[in-house]
Amino acid sequence: MTFPHISHSPVRRTLPVLLSLLGALGLSACGGGGSSKALDLTILHINDHHSHLDAETTTLSLQDAGGTRRAVTVELGGFARVTAAIEALSAGKPNVLRLHAGDAITGDLYFTQSEGKADADMMNTVCFDAMSIGNHEFDSANAGLVKFIDFLHAGNCKTPVLSANVRPAAGSPLASRMSAYRVVEKDGEQIGIVGLTVKGKTQFASRPDASTEFIDEATAAQTTIDELKLRGINKIILLSHLGYDADKAIAPKLTGVDVIVGGDSHTLLGPSGMTAYGLTPSGAYPTQATDKAGKKVCITQAWQYSYAVGALDVKFDASGDVLSCSGTPQVLLGDTYKVGAATASEADAAAYRSQLNAAGVFRITTPSAAAVAVLAPYKAAKDALGTQVAGRSTDNLCLRRVPGSKRDTSRSGLGDVCNQDADVLAHGGDIQQLVAEAFLEQGQRFGGADISLQNAGGVRIDIAAGDITVGKVYTLLPFKNTLYRLVLTGAQVKSAIEDGVDSVINGTGTGAYPYTGGLRFKVDMNQPRGSRVSALEVRDSAGTWKALDPAASYKLITNNFTADGGDKYDTLKTIPASLREDTFLDYADSFLQYVRTKGTLAKPSAANRSTQQYIETP
Repeated sequence: MTFPHISHSPVRRTLPVLLSLLGALGLSACGGGGSSKALDLTILHINDHHSHLDAETTTLSLQDAGGTRRAVTVELGGFARVTAAIEALSAGKPNVLRLHAGDAITGDLYFTQSEGKADADMMNTVCFDAMSIGNHEFDSANAGLVKFIDFLHAGNCKTPVLSANVRPAAGSPLASRMSAYRVVEKDGEQIGIVGLTVKGKTQFASRPDASTEFIDEATAAQTTIDELKLRGINKIILLSHLGYDADKAIAPKLTGVDVIVGGDSHTLLGPSGMTAYGLTPSGAYPTQATDKAGKKVCITQAWQYSYAVGALDVKFDASGDVLSCSGTPQVLLGDTYKVGAATASEADAAAYRSQLNAAGVFRITTPSAAAVAVLAPYKAAKDALGTQVAGRSTDNLCLRRVPGSKRDTSRSGLGDVCNQDADVLAHGGDIQQLVAEAFLEQGQRFGGADISLQNAGGVRIDIAAGDITVGKVYTLLPFKNTLYRLVLTGAQVKSAIEDGVDSVINGTGTGAYPYTGGLRFKVDMNQPRGSRVSALEVRDSAGTWKALDPAASYKLITNNFTADGGDKYDTLKTIPASLREDTFLDYADSFLQYVRTKGTLAKPSAANRSTQQYIETP
């Protein structure tokens, strides 16, 4: 199927060529000579679902029937709820657009198992009018994106995949499967939808083919908007995978954009009153800005992981200018409530339900039966995948948080074969060390990394000698964590390692102890804080160990828990936003890829152990 009014490379065109073309066509072939009446439009949108197709859980702060505030656990999201919510929100509205702002794939076993087919089939239960290309769409190179688009287009929906600033090599398979923009018609009015992809992150933290060119986002957006304006189209939506802050920054640089539907930063927008329920929005939904000409621009985003659907109502005047925009996020919830392990009574459930309905931002949603049926074979395969062998270990990979014979001496589930192991006593856990090495490799593969850091408590089980199953990997690393990239000075790296060691003595306990890839050091627990860690060395690309330079900059990969200061890693918490990046690489999947790449694991060598020497207190 082909789509009318789609240009594959508007960024290449020059104004004289366009004027000549439009003169020859007399504009009539493009569907008319411009819009002439006002339009009320509803935009329903999601972004960054990252193969999270199953419902998860969240804890909300709600009052029970007696007025006591409780921490209440409830089901959250799931793509079958997305489908049901969009169907319900579309009902009775004549002018609806359904948009996906990118990063549909990677991040869950559904992608590992089906390479995007499960995501495509679920997206086709919605039939999106357009999807922008996200940076993670390139994680398996251009060929992986082509495969996903082919899955998406195998159904009846044929969702156009858009980016105005991605320029594949001429004649490449990707070039024929994507477009810069799409034009749709609602109530006789033409609406231009322009895709944008974050440039730097995609080039340097994903894996696009070297032949793929990335244009400056603002330049590509304005060139494409100008082309649409020349065709008489005066209602323009930017379907952006740039991030919320970048969307706010680009709006005043552009002329002619009306709405920015965003993704990439996984931002929850909504009223400040959401904080009473335990959710923290980063701004208003919608956020209002102005373009270069001072005209209103409405900016939205809809959180992440199939948790929410954005519902935006826009009123355009006859000139295509935005008169008003309004709406709310629709956070998708189940209707079963638990406090601890206990299911809520009917009276308490009714009280919780009443508060959620009154809040205006939650939507208690029964999953679409049709979407559940589409997902069922993939879910069965995902469950079976847990038993699949990803690799094997020749040794027992012992779990141990802190080296030595005083702290954490019975941590291992394998007993004294690990608890009394000489390497474990000298250096700490085998498996924690390998997790840190795995994260370093993933960081180097996606955007670059010099060292990695994993807190000991984030790794949960031993890996016995023998087969390593996918399910065992996800039991080893069970949390919903992603990998962050931080830029630190050598002095800050040392300070962060000191934070972890101090937390073992004075803070959160043994779970904070630091394991690092590409960094090694000595620890003396008898010294004062700031002097417990010494002889820090960094491993370079040739495998040579060199002294850590306090003034040099290093890229550190860690999980989002420690990046945000968890386990009292206070130094990491102070790293400014400009020097931190959520790669959105799932930390369990990162270790799974490491196991699959290596095939066979063994105890780490003494030279590569992060703790080279450990001196315990008396």
